[in-house]
Amino acid sequence: MYATPVSLDAIDQIQVSIAPFDVSQSGFTGASINAVTKSGTNKFSGTVYGFYRNDGMTGSKVSGEDIFVPKLSQVQTGFSIGGPIIKNKLFFFANFEIERREDAGSNYVAARPGLSGNQVSRVSAADLDLVSSTLAGLGYTTGAYEGYTHRTDNQKGIIKLDWNINKNHTLVATYNFLDASKDNNAHPSAIGRRGPDLITLQFENSGYQINNKINSGIIELRSIFGNKFSNKLQIGYTNFNDFRNPFSEPAPVLNINEGGSRYIVAGHEPFSINNRLKQTVLQISDNFNIYLGDHIITVGGSFEKFEFDNSFNLGVYEPFGVPYDGGTFGPGFASVQDFINYANAGDMQPILDYAKATFAANEANDTWALAETNVGQLSFYVQDQWQANDKLTLTLGLRVDVPLYFDTPTKIQENIDRNGGTYDATNNPFGGYNPAIEYFDTEGGSVFFNHTDLPENATLFSPRFGFNWDASGNQTLQVRGGSGLFSGRFPFVWIGNQVANPNWFFYNMTDKEFKYPQVWRTNIGVDKQFVNGLTLTTDLMYTKDLQAMMVRNYGFKPPTATLNGVDNRDRYDSNTDRALHQFGGPTNAYVFTNEAQGSSFNFTLEAKKSWINNMYASLAYNYNQSKDVSSIEAEITSDAFERNPTSVHVNQAVLANSVYGNRNRVIGTFNKKFEYSERWATTISLFFEYVEGGRFSYMYAGDINNDGVSFNDLIYVPTDGEIDQMAFDTNIGTEASQRTAYKAYIAQDKYLSDIRGQY
Repeated sequence: MYATPVSLDAIDQIQVSIAPFDVSQSGFTGASINAVTKSGTNKFSGTVYGFYRNDGMTGSKVSGEDIFVPKLSQVQTGFSIGGPIIKNKLFFFANFEIERREDAGSNYVAARPGLSGNQVSRVSAADLDLVSSTLAGLGYTTGAYEGYTHRTDNQKGIIKLDWNINKNHTLVATYNFLDASKDNNAHPSAIGRRGPDLITLQFENSGYQINNKINSGIIELRSIFGNKFSNKLQIGYTNFNDFRNPFSEPAPVLNINEGGSRYIVAGHEPFSINNRLKQTVLQISDNFNIYLGDHIITVGGSFEKFEFDNSFNLGVYEPFGVPYDGGTFGPGFASVQDFINYANAGDMQPILDYAKATFAANEANDTWALAETNVGQLSFYVQDQWQANDKLTLTLGLRVDVPLYFDTPTKIQENIDRNGGTYDATNNPFGGYNPAIEYFDTEGGSVFFNHTDLPENATLFSPRFGFNWDASGNQTLQVRGGSGLFSGRFPFVWIGNQVANPNWFFYNMTDKEFKYPQVWRTNIGVDKQFVNGLTLTTDLMYTKDLQAMMVRNYGFKPPTATLNGVDNRDRYDSNTDRALHQFGGPTNAYVFTNEAQGSSFNFTLEAKKSWINNMYASLAYNYNQSKDVSSIEAEITSDAFERNPTSVHVNQAVLANSVYGNRNRVIGTFNKKFEYSERWATTISLFFEYVEGGRFSYMYAGDINNDGVSFNDLIYVPTDGEIDQMAFDTNIGTEASQRTAYKAYIAQDKYLSDIRGQY
C-alpha cells in the first residue's frame, strides 16, 4: 500500500503498546498499534488544512559535501467536519483528503564523454540509445532512460456515526475508502538487480503503476447489562483491490549484462503481467466483561477470514524452451553487442510476437493464472483483572488461537489441474506437477511433497501475566510490566505461492509442521512524575523468538565440495548435492519453515516536560540489540530465500544482526503554542532524530558457492598475508596495485578490519 488509508486529520489518538498483556489484543509479535478516529460532538466544528513541499525545501549538502537533489513536488489538502444530527443522541464526523505528488523517476543519468559526478551511472547513453533504437525497429517502445517523472496520487475519506441508542447501548458505525496509485520503476532487486543506480539503468516503460482501492466498514455495539455485565461486539468487513498497470506493451523481460553484472534492463516489468489481487477480510470479535468486586473477568472470542484472489503471471511472456538469455530467469545477454547480434539474426522478433499473442489469448479466453487462498483464525480467551489492593492491579489471561485454511487445498488441486495435472512420462509428459521428485531436508534426508498438504491446524496457546503497581499511591510513581507469549500473523501471500505454483520447475511449499510466528516477551517499566511537570519513563524489554520464519530450499543437500584458496567455504556440486527433476537437471523447492533462534533486547529512557506557558519538550533514547536468522520480507518465497546472506549450507540457520535493528536512537521534540484569542493560535514544533542504522552486508557479485544465486554470498575478509597469496585479474591493473588497494580498503573500514579471517 502506497498511501495511508485514513487521513492523519481524522485521527484522535494513536496508541502504541510495546507489550500489552491484555489477551484480547492479538495478531502481532511486535507492538500493538491502534488508531482511534475522531467523533462528532454536540458542537459543530471543522478543519481545513494543506501541506506543500518541493525539492527547493530539501537540503543539498551532507557533511559539507554537495549531494544530488531529485525533483519533487507534493501537495496534500483536505477538510474535516463534525457535529450533532440529533443533540445528545446522534453525531457525525467526516473527512476527505487528496494528495498529488511528482518525483524524479530516476536519480541517475547515463554516462557521456565529459560528464562526471555521483549520479553518473557506468551505463553509457550510446549503449542505451542503441538498445532502444534496435527494439523500436522491432516495434517495441522502451521509453526514456533518464529525466522522466513518476506520479503518486490518492484520495481518501471517512464517515463515522455515533448513536446513543439509550442509556445502556451505544452504536458506532464507520466507513472509509482509499483510491491510490503510484508509479514505480521495475523492482530493483527481486530475481536480479535492475537499478536504476550506478551499476544498472532501466527504461521508463519497464516500470508500472500500482493501484490500491479500499472500501472498509466496521460496526461496534457497546452494551451494559445491570451493574455486573457489559459487552463489546465488533463486526468489520474490508474489500481491497490491488492491481498493476504496466507502462510496457506485452513484451518479454530484456536483461543485458556488462562485466558479469546487470547493465541494461528493458521490456515488461516481470511481476506486473496481469497482476491482480482481490482481498476480502471479515472480522468478528466479542468481549464479555463480568464485574465481581475486585475482579473483572473477560471472556471473549474472535473470528477472522481472509480471502485472496491473486492473478500472478511471472514469465508467461517468454516461450518455454526457446533459447533466450535475456528473460526473467535467464543469465542475461553477456553484452550489448550480444543482444544486437541476437536481434539482427531475427531471433528477437519471435519472442516479442509470442508476448503479444500470449496477452491476446489470455484476454480473449480469460485464462490468466488465478490463485485463490482462504485462510483465517479462530480465537478464544479468558482473563482476570484483579485489583489486589489500592495500589496493585494484576492481570492473568490465556488466549488460544487456531489457524484455519478452509478450502485452500481444493484451490491448490484446481491449480494442479489447470497447469496440466500430474507428470507421467508415458501418459502426461507435460504435466507440471511431479510429487515423485526427491528433495532433501537440512540434514540431507529425503523429502517428498504433496502439494495439497498445508500446515496442520496447530493450536497456539498464549498465556500472559501483567501488573501495574502505583508505588506512591497518587500515580506519581508507577511500576508496570509482565511476561507472556504473543502470536502473530505471517505474509499470507507465501501460502498463496504454494497455491499458485504446483510446478516442478518452481516449487513452493509450506512445511506441514509450520506454526504461526510466536515470541515470548518480558517487560518492565517505570514512570515517575515530578511536581515541576517533569516525567521520566524507562522500559526494559526482552523478546525471544519461539517460532520465527525462515525459507529453505530443499533442492539442496548439504554441500560436499569446497573452494580452493584462502576462502575454503563449502560449495555445492551441481549434480551430487542437488535434487534433480524428471529430465535430469537440478530443481528447487522453496519451503516455508519455522526456526527457534532469534531474540532482541530493548532499553528506552524518556524525559518529557510541560510548562504553563504552552511549551512542551521531550527527549528519548533507545538502545536495541536484535538478532534473527532471516530479516527478509518478500512477496515471492524464492526471493526470501535468495536474499538471505550466507557463507555456509544455505539451509542452515545462522543468527545475525537484524537488518532493521537500529542500535542507538535519540529523538527530541520541542513545541510552543502562541494563543492570540479563543479562535486563533500558532504552534511551532521542532524535531530532532539521531539513528545508528542502515545495516548492510558485504557480498560477492557472483555465485561463489554454486547455489545458483549471484547475490547472496558473504565475502571472506582476508588477512594481509592471505591477500598476498591471492591471484588478481591483470586485465584491470597489476596484481601488486590491486593487492595494495584491497589491503587499504579493508584497513580504512573498522568493521572489516575487525573481522579479518572471517565472513
